[in-house]
Amino acid sequence: MEIMSRLDKFLKDAETEINNTVSLKSVQELRIKYLGRKSEIVTILKGLGGIPSDLRPKIGMRANEVKSYIDKILIRREKELSNNIFNTLGDKEKIDITEPGIKNETGHLHPISRMRMEVEDIFSSMGFTIATGPEVELDYYNFEALNIPPDHPARDMQDTIWTVEGSLLRTHTSCVQIRTMEKFKPPIRVIAPGRVFRYEETDASHEHTFYQVEGLMIDKNISVSNLIAVMKTMLKSVFRRTVKVRLRPGYFPFVEPGFELDINCLICGGTGCPVCKQSGWVELLPCGLVHPNVLKAGKVDPREYSGFAFGMGLDRLVMMRYGIDDIRLFHSGDLRFLEQF
Repeated sequence: MEIMSRLDKFLKDAETEINNTVSLKSVQELRIKYLGRKSEIVTILKGLGGIPSDLRPKIGMRANEVKSYIDKILIRREKELSNNIFNTLGDKEKIDITEPGIKNETGHLHPISRMRMEVEDIFSSMGFTIATGPEVELDYYNFEALNIPPDHPARDMQDTIWTVEGSLLRTHTSCVQIRTMEKFKPPIRVIAPGRVFRYEETDASHEHTFYQVEGLMIDKNISVSNLIAVMKTMLKSVFRRTVKVRLRPGYFPFVEPGFELDINCLICGGTGCPVCKQSGWVELLPCGLVHPNVLKAGKVDPREYSGFAFGMGLDRLVMMRYGIDDIRLFHSGDLRFLEQF
């Protein structure tokens, strides 16, 4: 029978060519050649209607057997070539390519930078703008204009790093108060975050370089109640819960009256621990109503305007949020610490 011979030859040719192919692309091409819509096997199956009825079942069965067998050897050859590629890559690269890949580490912001951005967002939502000033400052802005003349004993409270030219590395961001008042007229609402410097030995709670944020609000009829309201709003946003605060009298030449604002220790909940020195309270920031002499230095009339100012350590805020007990960790460069954030 001519058709049966054609089927046998078709199968033999297909098997030989498939077994000799060496690429996965060729396997796909042979699948189209031997099993595609224009292949000989499909042509035979479509022509069964013209074959005598007594021969049709036998030829149809054989054609389907050939088609099925060719499909099996195509699948088998595809698997063989895939395995060969796997083994070749494994030998060449000396790795198991089925293992999960190595995750690419990406950088992230320092926890103090993140806190600074968060504090800026909080105060911006309350109508404050962001002010900046130089880190190498003049004596006038760092001391004199803040009601700290050359012979004032308060200068001894801050260990200052002086330059040979007579300038200094600012000991606080309070000097931005004067620069802001020189540029803008009341009402004023600004915060001034930035780096400050002290000439002192380091320990778990002291650094020679750290970060502060200064706040200043000047308007008519500003009182201590305005100060407390702003501080409570800020602390609630930072710590994501209501924080208990208290004001204690404190002396700072640039405010009158001056206060120390403490918060209930968030580490122990006020029961007493080493962080709060068993007192249940943590000193967070000095604050008070702006001294009239400071307003005058900024060319603001203290008879018409009043204001409050505060300064807090960004490092201290981060320590309280995450329960960090050593400020030196922030600048240690220890990745084991920094990668936690």
